[in-house]
Amino acid sequence: MTDSAIGKAAPAPDGAFVAFRYRNFRYMWSASLLSSSGSWLQMVAVPYVIYTITGSGAWLGFAGFLGYAPMVITGPYAGSVADRFDRRKVLIIGGVIQAAITFVLWIVWVEGVRNIGFFLVILTLGAFAGGFTVAAWQSFVTELVPREHLLNAVTLNSAQFNAARAFGPALGGVVLATLGVSWCFFINAMSFLAMVGGLLLVSVPPLVRAVKVGKPRPIAEMRDAMRYVRTVPGIVTCLIVVFSLGMLGGPLFNLLVVFATDVYKIGDGAYGMLAGCLGAGAIIVAPIVAGRGGRASRSRVLTIAMVAYGTALVALGAAPVVLVGAAALLVAGAGYLGITASLNTTVQLQVKEEMRGRTMALYLMVLTAAVPFGALVQGWLVDIIGVQKTVAGAGALFLTVFVVLRFILNRLSTMDAVDHVFGAEDALHIAEAEATEAAIDPL
Repeated sequence: MTDSAIGKAAPAPDGAFVAFRYRNFRYMWSASLLSSSGSWLQMVAVPYVIYTITGSGAWLGFAGFLGYAPMVITGPYAGSVADRFDRRKVLIIGGVIQAAITFVLWIVWVEGVRNIGFFLVILTLGAFAGGFTVAAWQSFVTELVPREHLLNAVTLNSAQFNAARAFGPALGGVVLATLGVSWCFFINAMSFLAMVGGLLLVSVPPLVRAVKVGKPRPIAEMRDAMRYVRTVPGIVTCLIVVFSLGMLGGPLFNLLVVFATDVYKIGDGAYGMLAGCLGAGAIIVAPIVAGRGGRASRSRVLTIAMVAYGTALVALGAAPVVLVGAAALLVAGAGYLGITASLNTTVQLQVKEEMRGRTMALYLMVLTAAVPFGALVQGWLVDIIGVQKTVAGAGALFLTVFVVLRFILNRLSTMDAVDHVFGAEDALHIAEAEATEAAIDPL
């Protein structure tokens, strides 16, 4: 079938920001940026409050565990929901629920409740609510741009997340130092409502789904996804890398408060700026990954990113002063973006559409299982050997994982395998999406 027969829009020009040509992607990107900024702003306040109350790295690790463990439990259900229902509606409903939970957190804090157990229960409820939407978020981006611009869209989506990781903590540090903890919670609640408003402006054609009838069987469907993933070596490699990233690098953000308080002895505002360096590094490198990354093999991008990230963790652990630590965090943020963009793109391109939601849920389950485990272990080690040795050791282990995958097992090359070929229904959906974009907002 010719392009003219299916109504395909004119090819978009190459460039680092080509995905912004599509109106729906711009709205979704903006909604994500608002929500992510609010979430990162709150994430500055949470470890600060916990460490102030308890003075314990182990409590920080436990809080990190509770922040991610619920997503492992909800993973099978999140994947089933993403494959069965309208992903936009799922995200809107999830945003409203998360806003309500965060408002409760704000009210509790304003009323003077300082019980650490009650505080963590509310945060855990928020993690459960977020867990039901993560697979829909990751899968929804493929409905907003044509296939040839997916790497660009995924990279820009990762860039907005990391832009929020730079802006949110920086703002969080200022808000924390000037207005207090309660305003961090309130602003985050409002950001969820702003995200819902952005999603209400998105309009995509209905997606033809293979899983659409019968009673939902989340556990059985997740087992199907696991069996399917084992047949795709590139996705298996992505799961190995993302588990290592989550376990060894995931706890880093929560541990920055220990660097700020015990190692560098800086104030609340400066702590927020230090945390923001992770996101700033990602912003700096995003145009390179988004623009040139599409012309390089995914395994090459991942190679550079893994070496940069592991080396940066080792350097942070050895950094004697805050300026050196900030520089290491900039490199770590850049490496993190390169890793997540290449992994996410590989999974999105190699998975079949009818397995997309469940496979993305499995991918996120692996990550969110690794992060709480790593948080518990690293939080315990911080109390025993100190935060610098803990982070440096994590970086060294991450570099070891890279060496094994790249030079001993030769697994990274599987990420460059031929991508899944869209069927007729998939091609029709993409054509309809492009035609809709062209009709609504032809740039």
